[in-house]
Amino acid sequence: MDLSWSHQALSRRRTLAAATGLAAGALLPTGPAFAAAAQYTNPVIWQDFADIDVMRVGDTYYASASTMHYSPGAPVLRSYDLVNWEIAGHAVPALDFGAKYDLNGARGYVRGIWASSLAYRPSNRTFYWLGQIDFARTYLYTATAVEGPWSRLTTISTPYYDAGLLVDTDDTLYVAYGNTTISVAQLSRDGRTQVRTQEVFRTPSSVGTLEGARFYKINGQYYIFLTRPANGQYILKSSNGPFGPYTMRQVLLDLRGPIPGGGVPHQGGLVRTQSGAWYYMAFVDAYPGGRMPALAPVTWTADGWPVVQLVDGAWGTTYPLPAAPTPPRQVTPMTGVDTFDGTSLKPRWEWNHNPDNTRWSVGNGLTLRTATVTHDLYWARNTLTHRIQGPTSTATVQLDHSAMRDGDRAGLALLRDSSAWIGLKRDGGATRVVTVTGLTMDGNWNTTGTGTEVASAPVSGGRVWLRANADIRPGAPRPGTFSYSTDGITFTRLGPAFSMGNDWRFFMGYRFALFNHATQALGGAVRVTRFEVSTP
Repeated sequence: MDLSWSHQALSRRRTLAAATGLAAGALLPTGPAFAAAAQYTNPVIWQDFADIDVMRVGDTYYASASTMHYSPGAPVLRSYDLVNWEIAGHAVPALDFGAKYDLNGARGYVRGIWASSLAYRPSNRTFYWLGQIDFARTYLYTATAVEGPWSRLTTISTPYYDAGLLVDTDDTLYVAYGNTTISVAQLSRDGRTQVRTQEVFRTPSSVGTLEGARFYKINGQYYIFLTRPANGQYILKSSNGPFGPYTMRQVLLDLRGPIPGGGVPHQGGLVRTQSGAWYYMAFVDAYPGGRMPALAPVTWTADGWPVVQLVDGAWGTTYPLPAAPTPPRQVTPMTGVDTFDGTSLKPRWEWNHNPDNTRWSVGNGLTLRTATVTHDLYWARNTLTHRIQGPTSTATVQLDHSAMRDGDRAGLALLRDSSAWIGLKRDGGATRVVTVTGLTMDGNWNTTGTGTEVASAPVSGGRVWLRANADIRPGAPRPGTFSYSTDGITFTRLGPAFSMGNDWRFFMGYRFALFNHATQALGGAVRVTRFEVSTP
């Protein structure tokens, strides 16, 4: 696809160590005229959306992101100005890639949807999502609207690692992919099979690892945009077609980022506005919250290389707003109140692995019937997650627990490879509200701790409010705190603060999570009548 008009692609995955420093790039003016312009602030989304691939179709921008083991996968974001975004849908309706994604005898933590690609094909007015799963094969899904329905078009036996999909100006489909060794594949006209694949570039040892391909055609030149995890961005250019040869240039390295305590912006993609301006959307490693999208303007050298526009030698915290037409409507906020009305979950929600769809429902609240008998939350099906809004936010849930049974555990968690929760334990016909910490996994994502109760209080009646506050500012472990209420007005702190770890290796950041599982027998249920994420 030719980025000189309506669509494009971008970003990918990494391995982290927060870094600071300077990068080469043009400086934006910093005088009074610059300060007076309407501005946006980075990160443009302070939620965990990594490996962004971004494009424009007409007056609308779309982006896709990694979701690992969460289902549905590959959220599709929508914006009318590159700054304000909403979640429109998911390109992968379910992780039907094996029983481990159902928590059936195995687990898929930190596998699943890695860096993948989103593209639009004008000839058939169709969106395409392409990604590899478990280093085994590649899947391609299509839809005529990003809200869906999305359906699987094909499975390709070649695993296109960190793929970037290009719709060329002659409608041919190409995929750039690989780690260190970068290859380009050509797909059949219908996109169902591979016609050809060829190595096009081998990364010099002086650079190290390059991955996270995004593939573009701009002014007749072919570009492969690549990340050096987790502190650099490089680009390859070919004047002789998609199969090269390619020459390489550094875009940024050890660039100081816009989030205090966070990492270097990298693994992103390029997008052109209607007015012809270019932008680079990358992510910033910002644990414990995850990887946050940041946006910067880009200019081009006379010989066709992109240059990120810097502010005082860094990726700017603020820039002038991109010029954009008046949006047709306001985007849907990613935070706020959900009463689970209607017949389906809103797209801000994702399950921890695939759910058992026979054991949950919405309408007049969210009903979670126990789906698993276990003492281990990491094995429990139907745990429903919501990204945490940074830099700090609070989730409050109103819970009807009158249908719980002995042995059931239900509540609100801060969920990651080290987790904690506040919730209800029903035992011997009595119900207590408890705070539990010490839910842990090892580096292979096996459970090493199922939790220890650190505080409790008796509750009566059938309704309770649970609250979790999360500080996800990066640079250090941060506190998560829990409280409860019996009237929805006065909240009582329960237990000590929980330290939210900021190690990167789980990749996904902490999430708020609603759960209900059994430890004795199935049959119990809870109903969530209200869920709210608020910021200070």
